[in-house]
Amino acid sequence: MKILILRFSSIGDIVLTTPVVRCVKQQVPGAVVHYATKPAFRGILESNPYVDRVHCLTGSLGELVEELRAERFDFVLDLHHNLRTTLLKARLGVKSAAFDKLNWRKWLLVSLKINVLPRVHIVERYLAAAAPLGVRNDGKGLDYFIPPQDEVDLSALPAGFQQGYVAFAIGAQHATKRLPVERIIELCGLLRQPVVLLGGPADESTGHTVELAFDQGAATSPAPVRQIPESPYYFPKSPSSPAPQTLIYNACGQYSLNQSASLLRQARFVVSHDTGLMHIAAALHKEIFSVWGNTVPEFGMYPYRTEFRVLEVPGLYCRPCSKIGYEKCPQGHFRCMRDIRFDLDLPPPRDGR
Repeated sequence: MKILILRFSSIGDIVLTTPVVRCVKQQVPGAVVHYATKPAFRGILESNPYVDRVHCLTGSLGELVEELRAERFDFVLDLHHNLRTTLLKARLGVKSAAFDKLNWRKWLLVSLKINVLPRVHIVERYLAAAAPLGVRNDGKGLDYFIPPQDEVDLSALPAGFQQGYVAFAIGAQHATKRLPVERIIELCGLLRQPVVLLGGPADESTGHTVELAFDQGAATSPAPVRQIPESPYYFPKSPSSPAPQTLIYNACGQYSLNQSASLLRQARFVVSHDTGLMHIAAALHKEIFSVWGNTVPEFGMYPYRTEFRVLEVPGLYCRPCSKIGYEKCPQGHFRCMRDIRFDLDLPPPRDGR
């Protein structure tokens, strides 16, 4: 059976579809799995052993349709479910299924602060779309496959980082999903151990500011640990003593996505905004401190099947203000990020890392 999976963007969303890819390949007899996406995300899928071929939207939608028609698919699994994928499915004219985006329920939460969203992770909704194929969740979580040539040798890192570090993914597509730089500095100071900052070229300047702050001795002292408010996403750990003083290595813009994934995999644990690297870290089964601003875990895109803690401002009247994000706070105060209490219960180093 030849099956086409559709998801054009973005990094995190594509990683979140990987359980579907794996389950379809392993559970549908004779499945040949193709995946259509944008060229920028080809690298996420090419090393995936459950994907037989990747198709990319490099020109017009019509050109992609002609390429896909030639494959003679038996079934199309739409895990994007927008106008473009609806048109594509109509023009292919084969059996299909799409996942439920829950848009009206998200609108109620964003606009009226009425939460009628099911407590179901988006991965479960993706898998529900594949149910007509007889697919069931295998419980193995997300996948991310790092090509051997993209594995980062830690001996190439600066002195002080080769024996272990925390990875901090400081980027996000929208500003309201990112901590202000002064709060990133504060959080790094509380970690009190080597911290590798990860992000793209757009995050390099912010990373340099953080690095410079610690070079100039601007690290903050750890605050007393306080109890985090009750949360369905909170998984406590045993207390541990603080590690040595914070060191910063700004790796933003210096590594490819796969290389950044390698640095995540080798980290003691991960701190991340609600962004693609958070989901890659979950695929690598890392422990995650997940920082949330204008978006909320209730949307169903919190770290999947890995140990994690949410850092957020619960009960803030204006939150969530968007299901995606803005370039600045619509209210002007940005309390969703400025008021987060960094209550950290840090995991101890293991095996010298």
